[in-house]
Amino acid sequence: MKQLKITKFPALDYAGNEAFNTLSTNLSFAGASVKKIMITSCHAAEGKSYLSMNLMRTLAQRGIKVALVDADLRRSMVNSDYGLKYEDGRSDGKGLSHFLAGMVGMDEVIYQTDIPNAIMVPVGRDVPNPLALLTNSHFAELLDMLARMADYVIVDAPPVGVVIDAAEIAKACDGTLIAVNYNDVSRQELLDVKQQIEQTGCPILGTVLNQVDYDNYMGRKYYKSYSKYGKYGYYKKYYKRSHEAEKK
Repeated sequence: MKQLKITKFPALDYAGNEAFNTLSTNLSFAGASVKKIMITSCHAAEGKSYLSMNLMRTLAQRGIKVALVDADLRRSMVNSDYGLKYEDGRSDGKGLSHFLAGMVGMDEVIYQTDIPNAIMVPVGRDVPNPLALLTNSHFAELLDMLARMADYVIVDAPPVGVVIDAAEIAKACDGTLIAVNYNDVSRQELLDVKQQIEQTGCPILGTVLNQVDYDNYMGRKYYKSYSKYGKYGYYKKYYKRSHEAEKK
């Protein structure tokens, strides 16, 4: 298997580790049949890639085999923001788009990262029509293969409220986590995204709140009905990192 280094991965302090450990633990409550998990958001810049990458790292550090697929074929920033380095030292390489376009085989786009227990399928090159590739049966086949190789497959998808791609991706997944920027998303927007995902038949596992102001948050019930496994808000400084790492 090809090797991939993640050279820009800020360490979490105690509060951040606790947030992701809690989320990782609660994923097990979804049951053994939930392996392929799409992570999306309502809008751009809500920290979905930050959530995807740190969830991958946390699961791997706990000895759980995990695969991450960067499926944001339109505006992925993971390669640059997380400093992905391929075997030849390049900052770009073969990835999901190359496989879906039939340019390379599946084994050419699955990389062993420098994080033990974590493998990854990077996004690949920009393509003119991402939706056409994502509706290709090869996408579901790739996720099924990864699900045989790992305990969890995390799929970093585009925002649901921006493009239709995530709805197609959801059809190949067992559950969805929605990254929500606290106080930036209205109840109606979240309801619309919830309905759109549920129409695909993919269950919503819960929401993850970013940029939470705990001083004002406690006691509020704004998102209560949408967060099945609780509210995993990060302190402002964690969202600041995600906002800087994912400007899309």
